[in-house]
Amino acid sequence: MTTTPEVYSCDIQVRWGDSDRLGHVNNARVVEYMQEARSLFLTEGATSAGVTPRAVVVRKMDAEFLRPITDASGPVRVDVSVVRVGTSSFTLRHVVKDTAGNVCATGDAVLVSFDVRTETSRPLSDGERGILERYLPVTAPA
Repeated sequence: MTTTPEVYSCDIQVRWGDSDRLGHVNNARVVEYMQEARSLFLTEGATSAGVTPRAVVVRKMDAEFLRPITDASGPVRVDVSVVRVGTSSFTLRHVVKDTAGNVCATGDAVLVSFDVRTETSRPLSDGERGILERYLPVTAPA
């Protein structure tokens, strides 16, 4: 049995310049919405836990665009949850929904904790791990 994890949610305003000639939000902008939500998730999570935010870099990101977002679709809601936590990396899932609650896009990002001095990966701190694990599904033993 898997318990339902916490999900971080935030609203992102659809800006006038985000749309293309067809009136749809450009896919690159949708990825930016995910980035903005991810940044808020990491910053607010660290602040709420009394942890100083530390550097992370995106190693890989996959996005799937399921339905168009238009000016009238916003603000969009972006849900962020944790899929996996490793030694120095973690995976976040982003779900972008329009004002009607329709899922418009999803994306997974693999992030690596980063030491800016040495420009190499570093292990996640206990504080970072604690924040991420609040949003990670837990599978109970059978």
